[in-house]
Amino acid sequence: MARARRTGVRLWRWRRSPLRRRIDAVEAWIILGAWLCATAGALMAGWLTGAAAERRLEREQTERHTVSAVVKTTKADATVRPVRVSTAWATVRWTGIDGKPRTGRTEVEPDTEAGDRITVWTDARGRLTAEPPSQTESMFEAALSGILVAAGTGCAVLGCARLVRVGLDRRRMRQWAEAWERADRRWGGTTV
Repeated sequence: MARARRTGVRLWRWRRSPLRRRIDAVEAWIILGAWLCATAGALMAGWLTGAAAERRLEREQTERHTVSAVVKTTKADATVRPVRVSTAWATVRWTGIDGKPRTGRTEVEPDTEAGDRITVWTDARGRLTAEPPSQTESMFEAALSGILVAAGTGCAVLGCARLVRVGLDRRRMRQWAEAWERADRRWGGTTV
């Protein structure tokens, strides 16, 4: 019984009632439309964002590849290192896809010395780049970006609906004040 009563309270704007005004019905339609738009918009935005992120990550995985490089100098050679260092910077030399020798700076293990061979990642233009994300990392990133965009879209739609409801509440309060003023005059009183 209590559940039916709560549902009836929530749906009072949809029932015929002498106390229901047009603005109440407008608000009910706005709430319904906002929830439908928020749900559909969030699902669509999340799916599109996730798919776009997945395509970008797949493109990165196909465009990036490994090449062998020779360490020329390391940053650790010229400066005093702290006791524990996880990486150091080094100047490396490698041959690009086009056959031209290239030079760049990259992070290496702290014990890497000049003349050591290391593996570096390059992009389609032959520039040094980071290692592409693994399949698991790319799936996680695509899913996370889709979820965040979906949540943002839903919140934006519901926030706009809330602003509209605030405007409707102000209008409703003005209408109530005018109705009470008319009733007070009819009963012979004076309004303050």
